[in-house]
Amino acid sequence: MTREEKALWLRAERGYNCAQAVICAYADMTDMSEKDLFRISEGFGSGLGCTLGTCGALNAACMMAGLKKSTGNLFRGDSKGKTYGVTRDMAKEFAAEAGAVRCRDLKGIETGKVLYTCEDCVRLGCRLIEKHFPAE
Repeated sequence: MTREEKALWLRAERGYNCAQAVICAYADMTDMSEKDLFRISEGFGSGLGCTLGTCGALNAACMMAGLKKSTGNLFRGDSKGKTYGVTRDMAKEFAAEAGAVRCRDLKGIETGKVLYTCEDCVRLGCRLIEKHFPAE
């Protein structure tokens, strides 16, 4: 099973939100447990706590940017620029493919026109992680 397939399975079969499904599918690429990733990403579902803001799948990809790019230097924020750069790139790429980054717009809440399904967003979040952080 690919990580993308695992993310889709976690969402469909275990009820993970989009953020949890994406980040937990990549637990093996981090130094955090799947349980901790599950817990920390829980509030990002449905566009940040059901506010229909930024898509949870994109938020998960951005969390991975921090996990992969941050130096973890607690005394000096010396890696923010690198993390922000990758995050900006992923947000631009997400918007270019999906047509938006906000859950409300992706789901077509106000327009009645779905731009991208949740499953498609999960796939795209996974592809962004794969592109920017190829398996080591």
